[in-house]
Amino acid sequence: MDLRIMGFDSPLFSTLQHMLDGVDDPDKSVSAPTRTYVRDAKAMAATPADVKEYPNSYVFIIDMPGLKSGDIKVQVEDDNVLVISGERKREEEKEGAKYVRMERRVGKFMRKFVLPENANTDKISAVCQDGVLTVTVEKLPPPEPKKPKTIEVKVA
Repeated sequence: MDLRIMGFDSPLFSTLQHMLDGVDDPDKSVSAPTRTYVRDAKAMAATPADVKEYPNSYVFIIDMPGLKSGDIKVQVEDDNVLVISGERKREEEKEGAKYVRMERRVGKFMRKFVLPENANTDKISAVCQDGVLTVTVEKLPPPEPKKPKTIEVKVA
């Protein structure tokens, strides 16, 4: 369907037309993002975080109001990717009550952070207090500077 026939010549409608045309072309749909990728991208965008660096650690702070510790997962993938994920479930509806407005987010959430080389993935702690999740990743101690090696000079 060509939207220009109906008099819609704005850039917004031409972009929409381009998107609709791409759905019918099987070659273009091959490079389209997968459903899992889109779900993860939405979950990541909906989960804001603060990251602080201290002399001995990295601290990740994420608001998690109303969640229990069982609803939150903190994992390390591929030895250097910190993954914070979980799900916020909708309250059970009581008989006779209906939503007039629903603004609080429900559903899955996730954030991934690539940890720096000096992060000690064996020393990670997570605490959720007053609806704020704080994940602390300790730093590895800096490597000791190498001492110069002295080589004895022999007289031939």
